[in-house]
Amino acid sequence: MSRVGKKSILIPAGVEAKSEGGKVFVKGPKGEMQIFVRPEVLVQVKGNEISVIAHKPTKMTNALWGTTRALVANMVKGVTQGYEKRLQIEGVGYKARVEGEEIILNVGFSHHVKIKQPKGIKFSVEKNIIVISGIDKELVGQMAAKIRAVKPPEPYKGKGIRYFGEVVKKKAGKKVVAAAA
Repeated sequence: MSRVGKKSILIPAGVEAKSEGGKVFVKGPKGEMQIFVRPEVLVQVKGNEISVIAHKPTKMTNALWGTTRALVANMVKGVTQGYEKRLQIEGVGYKARVEGEEIILNVGFSHHVKIKQPKGIKFSVEKNIIVISGIDKELVGQMAAKIRAVKPPEPYKGKGIRYFGEVVKKKAGKKVVAAAA
């Protein structure tokens, strides 16, 4: 049995939810979202509660049960509060700026790296902090990972793009290792 799947999801004021034809629709003040639901799992909306029910008790159904419940809960939170990821740029001369529908990164390459802003995502830059926000948790996390992958933090000086608050463990350089031997 899924401990996560058993919990019902409360629908806050100003949010509409419905389930029909294998899809779940959630509409709120920040936007609307929908997901497809596997046939092994049933999503019911009653009053101000959403409950997820597993049809056939198999190992796969239990996994889908908890996952579906988590996805629907993320949708409800996304349309009410939204999601945000912050990235920090470290390094001399490293910077980012937003121009129209894309973010432009100068991170030590001979060229600028341009990343387009997908629908439903908003970029903003404050000094050396990149803020990615939107209503879809998966898409916000995916865009943050894509931007971080352009120049991940290196272990010797710590230069690169990292998640805000991420600690990069630095390695000792060649001189320190040679002196110790």
